[in-house]
Amino acid sequence: MKIDAYEWGTITIDGETYTRDLKIINNKVVPKWWRKEGHNLLPEDVEDIFDARPGVLVVGTGHDGLMQVSETVTKRLGDAGIQLIAKPTRQAVDEFNRLAGSPDIAFAAHLTC
Repeated sequence: MKIDAYEWGTITIDGETYTRDLKIINNKVVPKWWRKEGHNLLPEDVEDIFDARPGVLVVGTGHDGLMQVSETVTKRLGDAGIQLIAKPTRQAVDEFNRLAGSPDIAFAAHLTC
């Protein structure tokens, strides 16, 4: 799975364009991702990723990087042995594509802000 393009508010993955925040878990797109507190990533926002137990979670924190990963998420990921890479979404896309092909990677992206 590869991310073909990202611009503020849109992302294209394997030829399909999405206009809402999303996740990629086990090489499958989970569209229309909505977080409990918008610009604050909480554990309940990524429970499905905790359940999947990837080796790496790449988080796109928004075009301008406004979404914050809570300390609770960071700690839970560390306790579960999941490496966290959190960057503004454009950089997160590049990182995901660099690691693409591994079934051991998950992606969660805020497409705006």
